[in-house]
Parts: sequence; structure tokens; C-alpha cells
Amino acid sequence: MRHLVQRAGRAHELTLDSAGTGDWHVGEPPDPRSVRAAKQRGYDLSQLRGRQFTREDFDAFDLVLAMDRANLASLEQLAKGVSRVPPIQLFRSFDPSAPLGAEVPDPYSGGPAGFEDVLDICERACAGLLVHAVEARGTSS
Repeated sequence: MRHLVQRAGRAHELTLDSAGTGDWHVGEPPDPRSVRAAKQRGYDLSQLRGRQFTREDFDAFDLVLAMDRANLASLEQLAKGVSRVPPIQLFRSFDPSAPLGAEVPDPYSGGPAGFEDVLDICERACAGLLVHAVEARGTSS
């Protein structure tokens, strides 16, 4: 998404972040297989480190996305009692080729091809998300 936003000249307009609902990878870099697959497509993930989503993040963002229904449920649970909750949606809802309610699959069980498949899915969803973000801001690209 950062790559697309930069290429579209929108980096100054959009704030992006990534966080997990659990704490088991806080401070860690992405899986080396993800880094390798992304690098082959020109994406540099080397500076990323895991962090856990917090209740304060609801205030910081206009949209919160979940990769799957389990994370969606965790985010909805965390949002209970929070005064300002932006829309929480499945990430693939921005992928025009995805069926309604589609999730991003876990790449770990798919071998090397699993990471490529997830990148394909993410690229499609990111393209749709960028269109949505630009339209939501009321500006043309």
C-alpha cells in the first residue's frame, strides 16, 4: 500500500500503519519468506516491525482493516466502549475480484506459493483501497 500511495503522489495525504491483534510478534521483523517475496516485487519490508493494535488506534485512523474474520472479531471486541470507532472492515472488501466476505489466507501453510498468492491478493485490495481513499477525500487522482 505504501508503494502505491507513494507512486500516486498521495503520501502526504494518507497515514498508513499495520498492527496485529495479538502480541506474539511485537518488535519482530516480518517473516523472512514475506520479505523475500515482497523484495522480488520491489517492496522493501526490512524496516517494518510488529506492533499490537491498541484502543488508541481507533482515534488515530479513519478506517481499520482486518485480514480475516478472526481479527475482525478481535477488533470489534476491542472497540467496545470506545467513544470513536471508525469503520472496521475486511481488507479484501476492497478487492473487486474477491467474493463478499473473503479473507486474506494465511501464507504459512501454502509454501513459497502461499506468499506469492497473498501478495497478489494484497496488491488487488490495495489498488481498490487507494481508489476508495482518494474518493473519500473528495479529490481526484
